[in-house]
Amino acid sequence: MSARRTELSRRGFLTGSLLVAAGTVLTSACSTDPTGASGSGAKTTLNVWYHAYGETGTQQAALRYATAFTKAHPDIAVKVTWVPGDYAGKLNATLLTDAAPDVFEIGDFNESLARRGQIAALDDVYGTAKTDFNSNAIDSVTVDGKLYGIKMIDDVMMLYYRKSTLAKAGITPPTSYDGLVAAAKALTTGKGKGLFVGNDGLGDTAILAVWSNGGELVSREGKVAFGSPQALEALTGLKRLHDDGSLLLGFTTDWWDPAALTQGVVPMQWCGLWAMPAVKSALGDDFGVIPWPAFKAGGSPAVRVGGWTSCVNAKSKKLDAAKKFAQWLWIQQADLQKDFAESYGFHVPPRRSVAATTKALSEGTAKETVTLADRYGKHNPGTWDTAVSSAFNAAAVKIAAGDGDAAGLLAQAVKKAQGEIDKQRG
Repeated sequence: MSARRTELSRRGFLTGSLLVAAGTVLTSACSTDPTGASGSGAKTTLNVWYHAYGETGTQQAALRYATAFTKAHPDIAVKVTWVPGDYAGKLNATLLTDAAPDVFEIGDFNESLARRGQIAALDDVYGTAKTDFNSNAIDSVTVDGKLYGIKMIDDVMMLYYRKSTLAKAGITPPTSYDGLVAAAKALTTGKGKGLFVGNDGLGDTAILAVWSNGGELVSREGKVAFGSPQALEALTGLKRLHDDGSLLLGFTTDWWDPAALTQGVVPMQWCGLWAMPAVKSALGDDFGVIPWPAFKAGGSPAVRVGGWTSCVNAKSKKLDAAKKFAQWLWIQQADLQKDFAESYGFHVPPRRSVAATTKALSEGTAKETVTLADRYGKHNPGTWDTAVSSAFNAAAVKIAAGDGDAAGLLAQAVKKAQGEIDKQRG
């Protein structure tokens, strides 16, 4: 369910919309203007959008949840709309029209939706449950002190390593960036490289470098922060991995797929919790997980936490009903939240109480991952859109390759990114 993996499962049974009213599916697939809600007794029909999850069963689960909601609220019908392809593009375009959904999900949270008045504040929806959500889940949807979404699932990203390979080489799992560089170099042989972070040799490492040296990407006040001395020092440090020739480049799949690790191409790979079932199936217990290590003393290890968030259209004519649906599903129904996180892929429920009772996360490396996320989890800023991240990554690629003056490249990226953020904030 990662935001990077939105391909439609070929085993999914429909595309388009289905209307659920009084607990019954009333319309057929691909309907764009379903009718029949009035005959069911429903006074209100909500349009709820999901991106086309690749995991088998997710679409059926969304319909099952809608059915359960309408049984509890027979005056509210729910149209589940499954959106394949460019979900973000279609959503942003539709939000400008009268056909905009009442409730919808987004990947990495974008605070400009709140600043443009497109999503509603949901503080009243949370109630006392707010304290049960992990700090990342709350912080990531907070804009000017108000909550503008409800985190549905956490996708945790961390370093996997092959226990037997490291042990054979006399290497302990690295706890510092120096240790990671040394391990990657030592594990690089004529048969393969020591570390895979992405086909471009960068992946998430640039943002991880900044975080691991005590830096930030963008401040809560909207000021670009990745031009700090700490950020420059850590980004420059990435060049060591490239100079050593330790990184696997141009593999058949990218970092989000665990194939490089499971096929024995590399002994260390940056990947996500969603890949753990496949890793365990291939390697048994011969793997462990660690955070991206602290750049130096005084820094902090880091894991990235992404995922999906439920939002309510602030301009919906059915705002109260839309809030009721979001509250019912993502605040009140712990069993459904658990089902969504562990039955269709492998993810962490953002609510601590739900995560604690999720069996699949209760032991071994999965439990370690939950602990790492709670202790070291960081999320991309709400201002981290394509334009801002592209400016940062373009500089980071050149810095890691030693292509130009690092300080100058970073200063240019800061200027460009700040201009984009100023546009976002009006």
